[in-house]
Amino acid sequence: MIFTIAWRNLIQAKRRTFFLSAALAMVTMMLVLLMSLSGGLTDTMIRSATTLSAGHVNVAGFYKASKSDAAPIITGTAELKKLVAENTPGLDYIIDRHRGWARVISDTSSLQAGLTGIDINDEPNFFDRVQLAPEADYVEGGANVVKGDLKNLSRPNSALIFAAQAKRLAVGVGDALTVTIETLSGARNTTEVTVVAVAKDVGMLSNWSVFMPKETILDLYRLSPDTSGAVMVYLKDIEQAPQVMEHLTKVLNEHGYKTMEHEPNPFFMKFEKVAGEDWLGQKLDLTIWRDEVSFLTWVLKAVDSVSFFLILIAAATIVLGIMNSMYIAVRERTREIGTVRAIGMGKWSILAMFMVEAVFLGIGATGLGAGLGALVATLIDVAKIRVPSEAVQAVLMSDTLHLLVTPTQIVGAIVTFTTITALSALWPAFRASRLQPVQAIQSTT
Repeated sequence: MIFTIAWRNLIQAKRRTFFLSAALAMVTMMLVLLMSLSGGLTDTMIRSATTLSAGHVNVAGFYKASKSDAAPIITGTAELKKLVAENTPGLDYIIDRHRGWARVISDTSSLQAGLTGIDINDEPNFFDRVQLAPEADYVEGGANVVKGDLKNLSRPNSALIFAAQAKRLAVGVGDALTVTIETLSGARNTTEVTVVAVAKDVGMLSNWSVFMPKETILDLYRLSPDTSGAVMVYLKDIEQAPQVMEHLTKVLNEHGYKTMEHEPNPFFMKFEKVAGEDWLGQKLDLTIWRDEVSFLTWVLKAVDSVSFFLILIAAATIVLGIMNSMYIAVRERTREIGTVRAIGMGKWSILAMFMVEAVFLGIGATGLGAGLGALVATLIDVAKIRVPSEAVQAVLMSDTLHLLVTPTQIVGAIVTFTTITALSALWPAFRASRLQPVQAIQSTT
């Protein structure tokens, strides 16, 4: 009976129900859209990080030939990869990449870049994740066609750069670049590479990333073939990365490897600290993907903070609206409440009736709003809306707007605002339950 009365009360107060439902639906839709934007940024960050600079779990480290050294290399790579592969639960695949830092010079300009040495044949997902840019993206007046081929990255002294770098260096596919580095012994070394492909930008990470064959990095730094920069482990479930990292740390220590204390920062932020430590030889440094891009997490924090304050303001407005509406409903139905109390309905039943009414309103309105929010977010994502501003692209880590909707977001939005609606109605409902039957029946309001 309580459910029936509550439902009929909502239908009878059509205008009030409509406006409250519309407000709740709009706020819920906004929450879903903001969460989908945050989810899209997280998804883009994961894809960018695990394509350009990190695995789900990274086994890297430093080698010190003297106490003041800090070379970001690991030795005995083949043996290390085998041990890691044999002891990684949920392993998908494993690769290793070289790391370096260089000045990249064209005929008209230059830039500092992080070098990544790869074997294109060992990178199963590289072709899917790295998208080549049309010539028009980096050459003024260029054709809207893709030039170059990622497979050519297997050629000696070849290079893959990104659109923003190509624009700054004023080069295209087939042009030559000079790469100059400082070796581990302090000497300078230089080589010439040919641009074989230009990829689409993926935010700030691509601003300083240049890919080359491993052999080119080895020749530049004059390193042994069994050295590398990092062993990158990719899991079937990325959420298991922290647990796998802890497990591998124990396994490596048991097999005689020295490991550094975990520090959630990218490797290039650890040079100064390692150079000041009093040890020689090799120490391994295990991190997860999030550690290697920790300097970018401010983007997510900023978006989440703005979302929080917007939703907080909207929720406060909703609370005031619902409480005011319920107060009005109690006043309008005072005699009705007195009548049902007189025929035997108890205080708790009156309280339950108003609370059920609020829950019905919350579930219906928030369900509609969450559905609309999910639909709008999906349509925006499918439309691949291009972001014209390079500054915004750097923040979004993509040249298109990416929104990611999950069932958890939808359910979370519905539960959150339905709970807020119910709590907002609690005090007016409690006051209604305390009305005395005789006074309520005799009320003229």
